[in-house]
Amino acid sequence: MTRWFRRPTQLLAALGLLSLSAPAAAQDIAAAEALFDRGLADMKAGRYETGCKALAESERLDPQPGTLFTLASCEARWGRVATAAARFKDYMALFDRMTRAEKARQGRRPQVAAQEIDALSRRVPRLAVSLPPGAPAGTVVRRDGHELGDASLGVALPVDPGEHRIAIEMPGGVVQEQRITIGEGESKELVLDIKKGAPPPTSGADAPAGRRTAAYVAGGVGAAGLALGGIMGALVLGKKGVIDRHCGSAIQASDEKACDATGLDAANSANAMAVVSTLGFGVGLAGLGAAAVLLWTEPTQAGATTGASRRWVSAGVLEAGPAGALLGARGSF
Repeated sequence: MTRWFRRPTQLLAALGLLSLSAPAAAQDIAAAEALFDRGLADMKAGRYETGCKALAESERLDPQPGTLFTLASCEARWGRVATAAARFKDYMALFDRMTRAEKARQGRRPQVAAQEIDALSRRVPRLAVSLPPGAPAGTVVRRDGHELGDASLGVALPVDPGEHRIAIEMPGGVVQEQRITIGEGESKELVLDIKKGAPPPTSGADAPAGRRTAAYVAGGVGAAGLALGGIMGALVLGKKGVIDRHCGSAIQASDEKACDATGLDAANSANAMAVVSTLGFGVGLAGLGAAAVLLWTEPTQAGATTGASRRWVSAGVLEAGPAGALLGARGSF
């Protein structure tokens, strides 16, 4: 009885064994036979989901008219009426291409398939999915993971009863999803609701990351500016001793006539360092102030994690030497 469901003859298997790919064909046929037996048993026991999947795999490995017919019957019992009707139509198309002898071996399958197609067609729901006017060019629509081409949009297409997932992918990678449930025999039209400008989803911890990063950078630069101002101020004090020895303690360092060459050079360096020190303190205070404002005015987000604590910037990097000074900030973001 099982073999009647699957195939009326073993001729195709014998021909497969004579082909150049005999080992692979024999293995596929054996696997298809085992899957068919399992699928048929599950179908008879009412386990339609596992039964139909096993039958579909059997049909993929070794396509046979009997397997296709039985798979269509399983889909119909499972309630997937649109899929079942399509399977029965595939069987009828295959039957039309058979020879007279092959048709004779099919028994009553063609009559049963025709009756099932007629009965199922009245139960098949239809769903039309449309993009709204003004939808961005290049928007891709997928129904249950399968892309719908432009010719399919706005057309009432047969679907299986139940819930269907509609995904809309717009240029730029933004994906939106809608769901719709439809029953047997229903016809529905879904005009997709596209939320323009919707940003890609972000986690609560990473949403304010740019603001915190800017605050840390500003704070690092501010601290480095203060450090630079302090070092330049200390160097100015160091130059004062040279100026006192070579320019005289009672004469202003800016009086070039009262200084020798060494004193004059020290006075010019001190003036330049004083300017840098003043600028350093100014930049430092501005940076720290900006960092404080960014951190204090940061919006609070529910569910934020402490992941931001992994981002750090050192207080500042200052290297001084004969060639000059290097100011900067470093850290991990």
